[in-house]
Amino acid sequence: MPNSEPSTQRSSLQTLRGLLPFLRPYRRQFIYAGIALLIAASATLAIPAAFRQMIDLGFGSSGDRQIHDVNLTFLALFGVATILGIATAARFYMVSWLGERVTADIRNAVYSHVVTQSPQFFETTQTGEVLSRLTTDTTLIQTVVGTSISMALRNLLLMSGGLIMLFVTSVKLSILIIVMLAMVVLPIILFGRRVRQLSRDSQDKIADASAIAGEILNAMPTVQAYTHEQIEARRFSGFVENAFGTAMRRIRARSLLTMMAILLVFGAIVFVLWLGANAVMDGRMSGGQLGQFILYASIVAGALGALSEVMGDAQRAAGATERLLELLAAHSPIQNPAHPAMLPARSSQSAGGARLSLEAVSFSYPSRPGTLSVADLTLEVAAGQTVAIVGASGAGKTSLFQLLLRFYDPQSGVIRLDGVPIRDLHLHDLRQAIGIVPQDTVIFSANAMENIRYGKPEATDAEVMQAARLAAAHEFIERLPEGYASFLGERGVRLSGGQRQRIAIARALLKNPPLLLLDEATSALDAESERLVQGALEVAMQGRTTLIIAHRLATVQRADRIIVMEHGKIVETGNHATLVEQNGVYARLAALQFNLDTQEQPTTP
Repeated sequence: MPNSEPSTQRSSLQTLRGLLPFLRPYRRQFIYAGIALLIAASATLAIPAAFRQMIDLGFGSSGDRQIHDVNLTFLALFGVATILGIATAARFYMVSWLGERVTADIRNAVYSHVVTQSPQFFETTQTGEVLSRLTTDTTLIQTVVGTSISMALRNLLLMSGGLIMLFVTSVKLSILIIVMLAMVVLPIILFGRRVRQLSRDSQDKIADASAIAGEILNAMPTVQAYTHEQIEARRFSGFVENAFGTAMRRIRARSLLTMMAILLVFGAIVFVLWLGANAVMDGRMSGGQLGQFILYASIVAGALGALSEVMGDAQRAAGATERLLELLAAHSPIQNPAHPAMLPARSSQSAGGARLSLEAVSFSYPSRPGTLSVADLTLEVAAGQTVAIVGASGAGKTSLFQLLLRFYDPQSGVIRLDGVPIRDLHLHDLRQAIGIVPQDTVIFSANAMENIRYGKPEATDAEVMQAARLAAAHEFIERLPEGYASFLGERGVRLSGGQRQRIAIARALLKNPPLLLLDEATSALDAESERLVQGALEVAMQGRTTLIIAHRLATVQRADRIIVMEHGKIVETGNHATLVEQNGVYARLAALQFNLDTQEQPTTP
C-alpha cells in the first residue's frame, strides 16, 4: 500500500474532508437533518427558560394566580417536549439514512475501484486487508456520518446557545465558568493526535489479522495435510493479541481524556454554582435565575463532554478514512487510451481467428525489476494458426499470456492484435477478443450453469449446455444432484480437479473468442477426460488463433508450430519432428517426458 506516514500529520478534519465527494449528492437530506437539528436544539435551550418562569412566577405568586402560572408553565413545557421529540426523531431518521447511504456508496466506490486494479496491485496488497477496509473501516465511517456529525453539530449548537444564555443570565458567573472550561481544551488537543494514531494502528492490526485468516482458510486442505492447525491457530492468536494490545493503548488514552474532561468540567461547574448559591443568599440573584444558570451550565458541560466523545470517534474515523482513501487513490498502471482504436470488424467471431504479432517485447515484473521474464521477444502468429509454447518453469510462458491480456505492459516493444497495438485498444475490447483457460482454475460460489455463463453473461441455457458438451462437461454436470442448477461450493470444492478444468474450458468456449489462450488446459485431467477434452479443443480451435502452454506432447504435437522458450527468449521453433531432430532444448524435454511416460506405464506380471 502507499506510504501513509505523511498523512498522519494531517488533522482529523482535513482527512475527513475526503468524504465530501460522497456527501455532496445528498445535500437536500443534510438540509432536512439540519432543520430538524435546529428545531430540536432550540427546544432544548427553551427548557431552562421555562423552568425559570416556573420558579420565579409560579412559586413567587400566590393563590389562583400561582396555580394559573404553574399550569401555563407546564403546558408550555409539554409543548416544548412534543416539538423536541418530533424534531429529534426526524433528525435521527435522516442522519441514520445518510450514514447507511454514504457507507454503501463508499463500499461500492472502493470495491469498484479495486476490481479495476492490475495484478501489480495485488502483488503487494493482501485481499484480507482490502476486505477489512471494506467492512470494519466503512463501519467506522458509518458511525461518524450517521451519528457523530449529527451529535457534533447538535452539541455545538447547544454549547453555543447555552453560552449565550449563560451570559444573559449572569455575565460574572459566565466569565468564570468559561475560563475554567477552557482548560478542558488542552488535554483534548494533547491526546487527540495520540488517539488518532493509535486508532489507525488498531485498524491496521485488525486488517493484518483478517488477511492471515483469509489466507489460511483458503488453504485449509494444505494446512491440515501438514497438521499445522495448532501452529496456524497460534500464529493467528499472535496477530489478534497484537491488535488487542494496540486497541487497549487506544482505549487507555481515550479513558484518560474522558476522565480529565469530566473532572475539569464538573469541577468548574461545582465551583461556579457555589458562587451562585452565595449570590442568591445575598439577594443579588433570584432562585429562578440560579436554576436557569444551573440548567444552561449543565447543557454546556454535557455538550462539551459529548464533543470530546465525538472527537474520539472522529479520530478513529479519520484513520479509517485515510485507509479507504489510500485504496481510492491507488491508480492502476494499466489504463484505457484516451481515444481507443477499434479492432477490424468480423463477419463472425471465429471467422479466420485473430492475427497476433510481438515485436522486440521485453518485460520484467514490477516486484522483480532486475529480472527479465520476457527478453526481446519477436513472434508472428497468423490468423487461425495454433502455436504451442513449451519450456521449463520460469521460461516466461505465463508472462507472455499476461502481456497479451494486458495485465501488465512491457517495458519495450509492441504487441499487435489484427495489426492494432493492444495499448491503443479499450481493455474491454481487447479482453473480449481473448478467451483463456488458466492453469489455476477459478470456480465461483454459484451453480454450474452460472459458472459456465460467466464467459458470456447473455448466453441462453442452450448455449451454455452446448459449450459444456464441447468441453466434455455435460455428462458429469447432468449427474450432479440438481444438474446444471447444482451449487458447486466455494472455489468448486464439490468437484474434482478435472471437472473444474472442464467447467473452465466450457466457459472459454462459450465466449467464442477469435484468440484462445490455453495455459495447461488439460493438466488436471485423467487420460479418459483428456482424450474427450482434447477432441473438443481441436473442434474449438478450428478457424481460431490458439496459443497453448503445454508440457504434454499429445497437445504439442498437434500444433501448427512449436516455439521453445528459455529465460524469456525464443530459442527454438518448428514442428515436433524437426525440433526432435535438432537435438536441442525441446528434444531434451521430449526425452524426459518419454522416459516419465514409460515409467508410468503399468508392467505386465
